[in-house]
Amino acid sequence: MSGTDESLAAWVAARRADLDRLFETRLAAPADGDPGRLLEAMRYSLLAPGKRLRPILALAAAEAVGGAPDQPTRIAAAAVELVHCYSLIHDDLPAMDDDDMRRGRPTSHKVFGEATAILAGDALLTLAFGWLADAAEASSRPAQHVHAVAALARGAGMWGMVRGQARDLGEPAPASLADAERLHREKTAALFRAALEVGGWVAGGTPPQIEALGRFGDAYGVAFQHVDDLDDHDHPALADQARARIGGLIADAEAALASFDGRCDPLRALARILAKE
Repeated sequence: MSGTDESLAAWVAARRADLDRLFETRLAAPADGDPGRLLEAMRYSLLAPGKRLRPILALAAAEAVGGAPDQPTRIAAAAVELVHCYSLIHDDLPAMDDDDMRRGRPTSHKVFGEATAILAGDALLTLAFGWLADAAEASSRPAQHVHAVAALARGAGMWGMVRGQARDLGEPAPASLADAERLHREKTAALFRAALEVGGWVAGGTPPQIEALGRFGDAYGVAFQHVDDLDDHDHPALADQARARIGGLIADAEAALASFDGRCDPLRALARILAKE
């Protein structure tokens, strides 16, 4: 794949379409009904328009280590989006960030009530690990999926995303760029890192390749959150430092890919696009 914006857009569009079809098919309405509108709430949030950036990065990581975007790989990548979607539902709750709108429409708890929103998030989180199990069963390398499960649990849980959310709720706003990046590394970059590791593991990547992909995900994730904070005018006192830092983080992300060949071009292109935002 060439590094042009046009070829990247086509690559991303094809994989996003594959993922959207997978979500629609695998989260179809059950024949025996939908008690409490649970599935409706899950679909409301999961099928909302979005970039699908985390599963797309997982697919790019799989291709970087020589894998193909086959169905087991897509299912494993989609599991990362389930975790991301659960986190958004729970982050929006009144006990957390108390947001009324998400992706241009009312948040889950505004539509379905707080109790159903909590259950929908819980169901998406647990379903993610079920989908990883499904991917393992359908794969020619099921043992690799054990590492993928561990990577996703680590990135999503008490040492990653959940830890960052606890820090965000329980501590004062970051007073320095180092404080902000510690928060970003846990709350945001941990799941990006997991996405890269999941994609690499399920596609048969070696431990050194996975370590490099993880470093890419970490740097990319922190840069992503800086960009997001600048767009949302969060941490305004740190804005100039954050803006100056993004280029260095993207350079770190690209440097992590030095040992990969041209199959890594989508990852490199995605990093360069982020640097322009």
